[in-house]
Amino acid sequence: MNPSGILLDTGPLVALLSTNDADHELAKNLFAKCRAPFRCCEAVIAEACFLMRKVDPDGPAEVIALARKGVYETSFSANEHWQRIEDLLKKYANRPASFADACLIRCAEVHQEQRILTFDTDFAIYRWARNKRFEFISD
Repeated sequence: MNPSGILLDTGPLVALLSTNDADHELAKNLFAKCRAPFRCCEAVIAEACFLMRKVDPDGPAEVIALARKGVYETSFSANEHWQRIEDLLKKYANRPASFADACLIRCAEVHQEQRILTFDTDFAIYRWARNKRFEFISD
């Protein structure tokens, strides 16, 4: 079992909650291999709520319910990191880097956490603390 504190991206969170998602079973298996709570940021939660609203009107509440149950916690506030987030978005302008991606990279730097639960292959290119690679949680 992987210890708590793993970074959590939007894709696996949505796949876990959406039984029709192609990656639903994979997400269930990956979440089962990890100890809660995961770490994420409010941008990931906002993305997940937006995507879940398209699947189910109750979807956003389900995203929030997982936080209430201790599955994940927001352990990063962008207010203290605007310059670094801006720098990351500029650095990865040639990628489809989102605000959430930049926040997760910064979260990795703040918490010195390289492990991430994501389906986004761009995290194989992204670096935190200038040159450190992410370690993907896989099945």
